[in-house]
Amino acid sequence: MDIDKQSSGRRVVLVTGAGTGIGRAVARAFAAGGDLVVGVGRRTGPLEETAGGHPGIRVLAGDVGGAGEPERIVAEVLGAYGRLDVLVNNAGIVRAGALGSVDAGEVAEQVGVNLVAPVLLTQAALPALEASGAGVVVNVSTAVGLRGWAGASVYAATKAALDTLTRSWAVELAPRGVRVAAVAPGAVDTPIGVHQGLGPERAAEVRAWQVARTPAGRVGRPEEIAWAVCRLADPAASFLTGVVLPVDGGASVA
Repeated sequence: MDIDKQSSGRRVVLVTGAGTGIGRAVARAFAAGGDLVVGVGRRTGPLEETAGGHPGIRVLAGDVGGAGEPERIVAEVLGAYGRLDVLVNNAGIVRAGALGSVDAGEVAEQVGVNLVAPVLLTQAALPALEASGAGVVVNVSTAVGLRGWAGASVYAATKAALDTLTRSWAVELAPRGVRVAAVAPGAVDTPIGVHQGLGPERAAEVRAWQVARTPAGRVGRPEEIAWAVCRLADPAASFLTGVVLPVDGGASVA
């Protein structure tokens, strides 16, 4: 693939889980700021909706947890633009289940998507991020990882592990000129309840429980999380690394 000449002087940003919710908002926010974005997701339809009306977004269907996919995804980005400056590890899944009812397959799926995939994709992207001279990795974690979530402990554990990776990578990669940070969203208005198979009534119950435990008295908007991701990745934040920033309406400190 010929390198797109429009990448000259503009950052190239790779966003996973870009088809809906936070990932869609993050992709659009970077594009609105003048960056060139590659949005990755499993389904082409939602990705195309993300890119609609946003010429700075290019879509790439792929499963970040699939064998060989991290290398292919990075190769596609470099083939299109010749560089990679920012990686946003946003793709994630949650499967509710109290201890005693946890299925081994659901555990493996959550660990694979929420933890293994970011490790392997970041590893594949590292040479390009280092070559950028100002590479940035932003992991999208969860405020639940800062506390606990009865009934979804495996999900919370994978995100807590992602926080630890964020801090460890920040130390490990600083000498290579790559910053690493994370955003830990609280309750946000996304389709995550639908994706985990909750019916309308149960989803409403969960949402009411979340709002009751959020001092701001409401759920967040995907655009508010995207704002934080973009600020952490901004070149002006060049002395910031290793931070896990809660954006949760105060839930993690209440």
